[in-house]
Amino acid sequence: MFASAGIRAALKSEQNIRFHFTAAVIVGVAGLLTGLSAIEWMIVILVIGGMLAFEMFNSSIERIVDLASPDLHPLAKQAKDMAAGAVLVFAIASAIIGLLIFLPKWF
Repeated sequence: MFASAGIRAALKSEQNIRFHFTAAVIVGVAGLLTGLSAIEWMIVILVIGGMLAFEMFNSSIERIVDLASPDLHPLAKQAKDMAAGAVLVFAIASAIIGLLIFLPKWF
């Protein structure tokens, strides 16, 4: 119950999570149209789940930092920047994985 409330709150309040969720739907449709193998589906699902989870962790870290340090503080900024950086690293890795799976099937 709490977990589903967290997912709903994230989808309602976080634009980046809505973007990643929309991208996940598009990738899912592309996977169906492309005819991915079971292994490829497992990888795609893990990457999508990881991306959504990373984005939710990032959002929760931002809220915790804002609560703990309402004033601007260099360490608070670093914590938020590092969390956002982790999301970016995973997003880049996800894009590369997607290209490795989809491009050979399309070309």
